[in-house]
Amino acid sequence: MSNDAALTLTLDSRDEALQLLGTRDQHLRLIREVLPVRLVARGDLILIEGPAEQVDQANRVFQQLRLMLRQQGSLAADNVREVLAVIGASNNHEGPQNLAVIEGGRHVRPRTDGQARYVHAMRDNDLVLCIGPAGTGKTFLAVGMAVSALRQGAVKRIVLVRPAVEAGEKLGYLPGDIAAKVNPYLRPLFDSLNDMLSPDQVKRYLENDIIEIVPLAYMRGRTLNNAVIILDEGQNTTISQMKMFLTRMGNNSKIIVTGDVTQVDLPRQTRSGLLDALQRLKDIERIGIIYLTEQDIVRHPLVQQIVRAYEEDKPRKRRE
Repeated sequence: MSNDAALTLTLDSRDEALQLLGTRDQHLRLIREVLPVRLVARGDLILIEGPAEQVDQANRVFQQLRLMLRQQGSLAADNVREVLAVIGASNNHEGPQNLAVIEGGRHVRPRTDGQARYVHAMRDNDLVLCIGPAGTGKTFLAVGMAVSALRQGAVKRIVLVRPAVEAGEKLGYLPGDIAAKVNPYLRPLFDSLNDMLSPDQVKRYLENDIIEIVPLAYMRGRTLNNAVIILDEGQNTTISQMKMFLTRMGNNSKIIVTGDVTQVDLPRQTRSGLLDALQRLKDIERIGIIYLTEQDIVRHPLVQQIVRAYEEDKPRKRRE
C-alpha cells in the first residue's frame, strides 16, 4: 500500500510566492536538496508530493518560512537552511533539541516548530529577543536553556530579571520589606525554576547566589560575566531601562529577553523598550529575534482559543 501524499499550499499573493521561493527558485532548490519531495510552484500555489512524512515536514518548513517572511519582510538562504535544520532535528528528536532534565527523568524540549527555532536561536546567539503571546513557552524554555548551561558548566550563574511596572504607589501599599513587595512580580520566575529543579536545589542555588532573581531596577551598575541573564516581560521596560539591561552583558554571557508586545502595561505615552529594541537591533549579527504565535501555545487547549478571541477584537493600531 502506497504511503505517498499530496498537498497544495495556497499563498497570500504572487509576491509572497516569489519571496518564498527565492531568486531563481534558490530557496525551493535548497528544500528539494534536503527533503525527498516533489515541489511544483504555479503562481500563488505550491504543490508538494511524496512520502506522507516528508510532505508534512515540507509543509512545516513552508509554514515557518511564511511566518519569518511576515515578520522580517524578506527571506535569505540562511533562513531556509536554519528552518530545515531545526525542523529536521525536531522531527528526528535529536539530542540538541533537549534542554534540562526535570523530575522523573523527563526532558524539557520544544513542542512546536516555532519553539524549536527559539531553542536553536538561543544556542547560536549571544542575545535573543523572543516575542509571543501567553502560553508559548517563552520563559519556560529560556529557563530550561539556562539550567542546562549551568549544569554543563558553560556558565557559573543564572540571573532572572523582571520589571516591576507598578513600582510606585501600588507597591507601597503591599506589606513587608522591598523583597516582599516585589515578590508578586518575580513569582512566575520562581514557578519556572521549580518546574526544572527540586525545591532543595532552588534554595541552595539562591542562597549561594548561583541563581539570582531580581527586579530590573537592581541591575543598574552591574556587569555579569559567565552568566545566562533572562529578562521576562520585556515589553514593560522603557527604552532607557532596556538599554541599561542589555549593556549588563559581560564575557561569556548570554541574554534572553522575552515579552508579549500586545500586553504593554506602561503609561500610554511611553514607548516599550522591547518594541524599540526590535527595530534597533534587527540587523546586528549574533542577535536572534524569534516570533512565536498562537500556534505555539502549549498550555491548556482553551488558551489558544482565548488568545485568538482577543486578537480578533483588538484595534488595528496597537499602543506602543
